[in-house]
Amino acid sequence: MRAPVDHIFAPPFPSKLPWINSAALRMDQQRGHPVLIEFWDFCRPNSLRTLPYLRGWDARYGEAGLRTIGVHAAGFPLSADPDAVKDAVARLEIPYPVVVDESFEIWQEYGNLGWPARYLFDGESRLFEYHYGEGAYAETEQAIQELLGMSNEPLAAVRPTDEPGAEIVVQSDDVAGAYSGPYEAGEVWAVLGGSGTVTANGREIAVTYPGAFELIAHERSTAGELELNVGPGVECFGVCFIPGRA
Repeated sequence: MRAPVDHIFAPPFPSKLPWINSAALRMDQQRGHPVLIEFWDFCRPNSLRTLPYLRGWDARYGEAGLRTIGVHAAGFPLSADPDAVKDAVARLEIPYPVVVDESFEIWQEYGNLGWPARYLFDGESRLFEYHYGEGAYAETEQAIQELLGMSNEPLAAVRPTDEPGAEIVVQSDDVAGAYSGPYEAGEVWAVLGGSGTVTANGREIAVTYPGAFELIAHERSTAGELELNVGPGVECFGVCFIPGRA
């Protein structure tokens, strides 16, 4: 979505926050470059599903001047540790700088509403385009190209639900803890910590790091029944549902 006015400027980054892949950055040092800010959490499936586009845009437009910066804000206790964030950034092969927003200082400065959220600023640090949640990837890429004076075919959709005009069915609400029971969704994920295994509808999944793990994936939105068994040494913080195609 395009910014409603042209005088919303990017807030400065608070000092003394941990940075990954970079020394501490300042927004005023980015003048002359479009800057894409992404709020995310490595324990949230929706955040993980946007990462292929962030990595793709960084690779495609970084040399042309785009600066991509991740703002990690923990939505679960197990994603609040900066060392865990550092491990996740390496595991997920995120090449761009990530700042760990330990006390939600940046979040509050932006008045941010959730995960994921992206804000695109022009070379004068003015808000140009923004989007909450998944989707609108082609629109964001076109806005990046406009700021860079480029014109390319947007990145291909990673999954059918990302395609423009895809009909999506509203999914079941997320549930705290180790949920078993009925659901309607395209995908089912769990937020897991510790070390061990979980079993979802007979499928065994190894847990070797804290994060979000895909349990079930359907081609289309499906009404199903989840049977989740959490093994010794593993803690389930919640079960998350992702919408599917109609």
